[in-house]
Amino acid sequence: MANTATLTISSKNYSSWSLRGWLLCRMAGIEFEEQVKPSDDPSTRAELLLLSPSFLVPKLTHDGIAVWDTLAIGEYLNEIRPGAGLLPADRAARAHCRSICGEMHSGFANLRSALAMNLKARHPKFKVWAGAQADIDRVATIWRECLTKYGGPFLFGAAPTMADAMYAPVCTRFVTYDVKLDGACAEYCKRIMSLPHMQEWIKAAQAEPDEVEELDVEF
Repeated sequence: MANTATLTISSKNYSSWSLRGWLLCRMAGIEFEEQVKPSDDPSTRAELLLLSPSFLVPKLTHDGIAVWDTLAIGEYLNEIRPGAGLLPADRAARAHCRSICGEMHSGFANLRSALAMNLKARHPKFKVWAGAQADIDRVATIWRECLTKYGGPFLFGAAPTMADAMYAPVCTRFVTYDVKLDGACAEYCKRIMSLPHMQEWIKAAQAEPDEVEELDVEF
């Protein structure tokens, strides 16, 4: 069967939303080609610097259908690949999963601005300001509640779901900025970072030549 899917993304080093969409496609098991928008594209830079009112990457084009919101991509993939388990089978767990995915999608603005995604960078002993720390604490609470309720090792049990894809870029931020976590959250973060798909993405990000100077400042 011919490949009918294309995923438009931007920088693998800086774009958290591109990572989410890419992980969702990988987790769903669809074959797709990557179409990368250069970092010097004005719209791309606006998105990476959080100056854009909307995010048009990632965008999945499949069978002539274009889906460009990350949550919409996840829901679309769940429809066409229900066996992939992007959403839990249990109705209550599914509602819980959608809720924490929605919280990540629309919230945590302080964390996003203070701890920009940058896979190449490392900032040991980074000083987290109070607003961002509140977001970090909320993320840790979400993780602990899910790991306790569903037994781990992922947020909703034995296999990764949409929720793990949505929170994966947060794991990269915690590594980049040396964020201290409790034992359960630290192990979860390590587990996500070690996933083969994550390792594939990180390797590509590290080889990426494009740079966005505004996101490479020394803290």
